[in-house]
Amino acid sequence: MSSKSPLSDKINSIPPSGIRKFFDVAATMEDVISLGVGEPDFNTPRPVREAAKASLDAGHTTYTSNSGLQELRDEIAAYTERTIGVSYDSSTEVLITVGGSEAIDNALRVLLNPGDEVLLPEPAFVSYNPCTIMADGVPVAIPLKNENQFKLTLEELEAAYTPKAKVLVLSFPNNPTGAIMTAADLEPIAQFCVENDLIVLSDEIYAELSYLDKHVSIASFPGMRERTVIINGFSKGFAMTGWRLGWAAGPESIISGILKLHQYAIMCAPTTSQYAAIVALRECGDDVALMRNSYNERRKYLLGEFSRLGIDCFEPFGAFYLFPSIEKFGLSSDEFAMRILEEERLAVVPGSAFGECGEGFLRICYAYSMGELEEAIVRLEKFISKLH
Repeated sequence: MSSKSPLSDKINSIPPSGIRKFFDVAATMEDVISLGVGEPDFNTPRPVREAAKASLDAGHTTYTSNSGLQELRDEIAAYTERTIGVSYDSSTEVLITVGGSEAIDNALRVLLNPGDEVLLPEPAFVSYNPCTIMADGVPVAIPLKNENQFKLTLEELEAAYTPKAKVLVLSFPNNPTGAIMTAADLEPIAQFCVENDLIVLSDEIYAELSYLDKHVSIASFPGMRERTVIINGFSKGFAMTGWRLGWAAGPESIISGILKLHQYAIMCAPTTSQYAAIVALRECGDDVALMRNSYNERRKYLLGEFSRLGIDCFEPFGAFYLFPSIEKFGLSSDEFAMRILEEERLAVVPGSAFGECGEGFLRICYAYSMGELEEAIVRLEKFISKLH
């Protein structure tokens, strides 16, 4: 065999996901309680499942247009207008993708020239950094701070900005911290982006899971609609992870470029999922509210238990994650996560998996039943009692 590597230097330079190794180990164990996978524990709402069956029975099993079903794009445009107050032309400014992940990847590929910098507030979803590298961009981490509730501040953005910066990635409500950005938080960020001609990739996949107040999108600020690509989808808010359906919404000048790449790489998103998603947006607001209320109760339960156990954790108001500090225990995030998995059969994700500034923290997902969360607390309490 040739001595040359069959893989590109770029892919060889990217480390495997820091999340996966813990679950590869956990998969070999029995009696593991996992608070690691960011996936709703609810079934997809019944009307959505019934719509999928009906579409199959009706023979809707062929390709849709590259952009997706027009009826679905109409519903998405109506949804964005009523939820975040931003209007889009459903024919030219909305694109249906294979999950939000495809939209993120494709958007970065079409926006970046070699050497363009992408400003990445961290801790952050694990895909942004490698997708930037694969698109020939240069990721520039902006370390966020626990004392600021892991919100991006204007001062942090100003310090990271250089004339090479082209894209700012915002992901609020945030994975892994659960942080949100209010209108007051976003206003100076929006003004800076306008003044410095920054394009914003706004990942709003957790927009339905905001517990303090209604989600606010940076696209709704003056001058931002024309420079923002909103990424969203059905996985988290509608409990549709396996349906692999997302969308991108933004100015036609950018969406047309993403569509071009999508045409060649994907063709179209799953047809059955698209028909089901129409019903999700039209009929399932009450289901979403029920899930959100349940997550909120679990959030408050875990925060109360962390306080009782003396574990420091700021109160997050979004997504379904907590990001407690474990610095006081004298273990690295990796050490803590591996030991509690091996000793107590409790799987969590080290904060370092989401960027260097995540060191000293854990990501705890609370999209699990109360019974599982209660048992997890028993195991966590037993583990930390051995560390004192």
